[in-house]
Amino acid sequence: MGVLALQGDTREHLAALRAAGAEATTVRRPAELERVDALVIPGGESTTMSHLLREFELLEPLRARLADGMPAYGSCAGMILLATEIVDAGVPGREAVPLRGIDMTVRRNAFGRQVDSFEEDIDFEGLDGPVHAVFIRAPWVERVGPEVEVLATAAGHPVAVRQGRMLATSFHPEMTGDRRVHAMFVDSI
Repeated sequence: MGVLALQGDTREHLAALRAAGAEATTVRRPAELERVDALVIPGGESTTMSHLLREFELLEPLRARLADGMPAYGSCAGMILLATEIVDAGVPGREAVPLRGIDMTVRRNAFGRQVDSFEEDIDFEGLDGPVHAVFIRAPWVERVGPEVEVLATAAGHPVAVRQGRMLATSFHPEMTGDRRVHAMFVDSI
């Protein structure tokens, strides 16, 4: 299993995956992407990550792997990138680029700016007890396709979704020490 290591909280996801029983490695190049059976796309800055996907020639190979059914989990910026459509994608020429992995429309920075970041306990379908969610310049989901299952909501909007073997959260479970979301992803593979 790989963690996209272009920008963002890679180390925390590697630790969470390993704690959930997965062998995890970083992915920065197309050859590394070819060697993994699943991928985590971490939080970070979605427009910067999109730029780096192009620079490292990973954008089209990653889209192809996702279209072929490679399991993926995206948190925060990773959720944005896994979408089929992004609202407020960024300034022209520096937009966040949808990977089209999950049939959803995501709004970047939906909960507000950095100073509006917050933490909240939320109910999460399929997990025992609430999840402590850390929202940092977080997105939310504005539309889900018919095959998308909403797993959690906050402020009336979906913040965790699953479609087949793809999972996305608008919050950062890797920052809390609660490994249940990562375990759910690992177990789905």
